[in-house]
Amino acid sequence: MRGAALGALALVVGLSVLLATRHPVNDATSAPSPLLGRAAPALVGPELGGGRFDLAHLRGQVVVVSFWASWCGPCVREAPALSTFAWAMRHRGVRVVGVVFDDTVGAARAFSRHYGSLYPSVIDPGGQIASRYGVTSPPTTYVIGPRGTVAAELLGPVSAAQLRAAVARVRA
Repeated sequence: MRGAALGALALVVGLSVLLATRHPVNDATSAPSPLLGRAAPALVGPELGGGRFDLAHLRGQVVVVSFWASWCGPCVREAPALSTFAWAMRHRGVRVVGVVFDDTVGAARAFSRHYGSLYPSVIDPGGQIASRYGVTSPPTTYVIGPRGTVAAELLGPVSAAQLRAAVARVRA
């Protein structure tokens, strides 16, 4: 009986160590995008809040482009991190822009209001922007360097730490 209890205890301790030291599965993963090192595709369109967005106007800055949808669970998880990152980097030469992926304008506006989006989001009717970037599902994030070239693609929900690291690599 004592041996069984010690065995169970060893199993619990071992499992605890494994869970405490493993890499989180909720982080985005880097992807070997065919766009890496190439000029970012055009990103022009109407913004959810009114006005018109054009990626070309942000040349010289690092731009984080996040494809998202209101119906996407992982997008809900990453929304606070994106807004926090956008706010923290707004005066540091880094801009965040969202692209609404396969969603209605009404649902996207409600999502943006609910999560306090601190960056513009572009409406992508017909998925033309997503198609140019090769996006098949949200959340997908691209980091574009100051010269307008794609420096990173991240699949899944991103954290502010991942975005800071990606921006630091672009600037290095």
